[in-house]
Amino acid sequence: MVRRYVDRPVPTDLVDHLLDLAVRAPSAGFSQGWAFVVLEGVEQTSVFWSAVADERWTAEVDSKGWHLAKAPVVIVPLANKQAYLDRYAEPDKAHTGMADEAAWPIPFWLTDVAFATEHLLLGATDAGLGALFFGLPSGHERLLAALGVPVGHQALGAVTLGWPDPQDAPSPSLQRGRRPLDEVVHRGGWSGS
Repeated sequence: MVRRYVDRPVPTDLVDHLLDLAVRAPSAGFSQGWAFVVLEGVEQTSVFWSAVADERWTAEVDSKGWHLAKAPVVIVPLANKQAYLDRYAEPDKAHTGMADEAAWPIPFWLTDVAFATEHLLLGATDAGLGALFFGLPSGHERLLAALGVPVGHQALGAVTLGWPDPQDAPSPSLQRGRRPLDEVVHRGGWSGS
């Protein structure tokens, strides 16, 4: 995840390529209940920052030397639960009983958008871009209204995209290291203490 960007725009065709990768993610019932608001350039991205960045969060980000607001692209991935409920009310899916939200074991509308967002992040890395997914610090409703997002859509967070600043320091959290496979993989069932 990159938190500092150089002042260089990302070509729109590259952003479109990343979005094309995103919409190739798995989708329950091929419901595709995702949407992406793409903000490019200072005029558009400033709407995002004005809606979500309160003073406390901005001070914290600035104290860490991050330059998130300098990212030339901000993408807001959105989930539309109703697209799934409607899809599972269609004749080929009605037998599942999942036209009712309570029948879903987990909210696949969020899962699918998370998959799509990861496709976008991996594509950005492959293209040499820096990217950061983060939860919205505040102003969810204010952001959706400012962007004209229809009722029924939920923002999962946001993705900043840009060319990484060589001064960007890796997150200190990486010092924790990855958990070894033998701690997280349980073949044949869960065993051990």
